[in-house]
Amino acid sequence: MIVFIHGVPDTPALWAPLTGALGLQPADYSAPALPGFGTPLPAGFSCTKDAYAEHLVGHIEELGTKVHLVGHDWGALLALRVASLRPDLVRSWCVTNAVIDPDYRGHQTARMWATPLLGEFIMLNMRNKKQLEAGLIQSGMPADLAKKEVPHIDKTMRQSILKLYRSAVGLRFSGAWVTDLAHLPSPGQLFWGETDPYVDLSVAERFSKQHGVPLHVERGVGHWACAERAEQFAAVLKALWAGA
Repeated sequence: MIVFIHGVPDTPALWAPLTGALGLQPADYSAPALPGFGTPLPAGFSCTKDAYAEHLVGHIEELGTKVHLVGHDWGALLALRVASLRPDLVRSWCVTNAVIDPDYRGHQTARMWATPLLGEFIMLNMRNKKQLEAGLIQSGMPADLAKKEVPHIDKTMRQSILKLYRSAVGLRFSGAWVTDLAHLPSPGQLFWGETDPYVDLSVAERFSKQHGVPLHVERGVGHWACAERAEQFAAVLKALWAGA
């Protein structure tokens, strides 16, 4: 069983090109929507990084089998956290264009979202769907994906994003989220879009070296390389899973 975890501001629609490239049937994988991301929030759900990680651990436990984890953006961060907390649930893991790194200080938008009042102001501007779609495309999201994702970026998602980023101090990780990486199971893999404007390739290279994890770099693509280069990503994943 494969579990795909999307990031921000995405939904499970992100994974359609990859599941197609892999030739997967619905019974082969799970691509859950994070609470608040195109799906309602459970009563009392706090939208913190730890709440999302616990939610995903529960989801995997319900599947009743060890899984191959694949995560992008915040889904990558959560995949690493889940694998660190519960290596007994994970056969392999692969993350793309985000890693837990104590030396990474967060991209500009993350820092703004994490700032009270400023974050709310930024979110007000995200209500203009046409402008938002154009901005996402400009930042590297494939146009066809942007058309699918933007309609889901509603008030619930915007508020969930603010709470999530503030719980991570704008992507500045420390404490157990960092030290527990020592418990990551093998095998693992990094897949990276070379020109990511949010998380520089050097961050992936540092993580790869520190944790002894192979890094595959896709040249000429950015943050959404997992969708833009689905065929290449599928090949990397198949090789990873063959050795798991």
